[in-house]
Amino acid sequence: MRKKTESALPVVVIGAGMAGARLAARVPGATVVGEERHAPYNRVLLADVLAGRYAPDVIALPATEVRSGVRAVRIDRADRLVHCDDGSVLHYGRLVLATGSNPVLPPLRGLGDTLPDGVHPFRTLDDALALRAAVRPGVRAVVIGGGLLGVSAARALAECGAQVVLAQQGEHLMERQLDPEAAALLRVHLEALGVEVHTECRVRGLRCTTATTTESVRAVELADGYELAADLTVLACGVRPRTGLALAAGLDVRKGIVVDDELRTSDPYIHALGDCAEHRSTLYGLAGPALEQADVLAEVLAGRPARYEGTRALTRLTLRSPDPLRALDLAAFGEARPLPGDDVVRLADATRGAYRTVVVREGRLAGGVLLGDLGAVSGLARTWQDDEPLPPAMSLLHLLIDDGGH
Repeated sequence: MRKKTESALPVVVIGAGMAGARLAARVPGATVVGEERHAPYNRVLLADVLAGRYAPDVIALPATEVRSGVRAVRIDRADRLVHCDDGSVLHYGRLVLATGSNPVLPPLRGLGDTLPDGVHPFRTLDDALALRAAVRPGVRAVVIGGGLLGVSAARALAECGAQVVLAQQGEHLMERQLDPEAAALLRVHLEALGVEVHTECRVRGLRCTTATTTESVRAVELADGYELAADLTVLACGVRPRTGLALAAGLDVRKGIVVDDELRTSDPYIHALGDCAEHRSTLYGLAGPALEQADVLAEVLAGRPARYEGTRALTRLTLRSPDPLRALDLAAFGEARPLPGDDVVRLADATRGAYRTVVVREGRLAGGVLLGDLGAVSGLARTWQDDEPLPPAMSLLHLLIDDGGH
């Protein structure tokens, strides 16, 4: 009887991103509060909006009723109320925090609380649309950050005809996902499209000019004193979980909002999922785990037994192009950097533009990287996600050349 009563309680979801929208689609009657003015959309496709391949309505998620443009400002845990910036107050039986993450703004000289004209983060649909409106053939654009978002933004800006420089502080592109060999191939791909790539490159500040009361970016200053001319600067320096509401409400917060296997916070009536949630000391920051968490939480809220035990997340990036020869697919999973004692098998096929590597640790697939031809990705990903010992007869080379489908 208790479970039935709990499942009938009103559910309020703060955040209308991919995780919040997925949950709301599976919880009838849930009230969703979304800060953005847009209906929920697929954040993974923002680079395609920037490149002009997709209009905003194309990346919209299946219809979910959302109170758009409304920001939750305070949680009253004692009376189970959410206070919003439009003056409304929502009662909840169960509250779900799907507040996502904010782009990290690096501590650069010339970068204050208000961004100068021409300086853009790249995290939301509004960010993508603002960049799309500002870019034009020949414009000088500097992308700061060579991770997944930075590479996607640089590729899209180049496709729009911009003169793009990508500045990465680390030793190679996409350090979290790629090994040095795959990163080198990715760099060759970007440079063939006209993107100038600088690695081990630390940015010190922005040089801006002031007209009346408005500052506009003119150059990006590097630590060695060199300046990169810039009409546009894109900040793609990572993200940070949005935990302000949870902190103010007295919930347990470390790097993210701490949740258990039922995605429950330190308050039994409040759950969290997606980018803002920290589960078993892990922050995922990827769409796949967020959607899986939403599916588990929908079962929990319905009073059915379900537990989230973590996600073995596959990172996949498709750099699309009107010219198929200029498109590039890559996928990475697990730990692609071998440790002493690991077995490593690599396969490079220049004629097909393919690079594949896997790391085997103590008889199990520890991780891998595929770039170019992803025909083997499904089999490799299943083997890794199952985390079972590799059969003695299984050839690592067979895993790499298996073209069982995407």
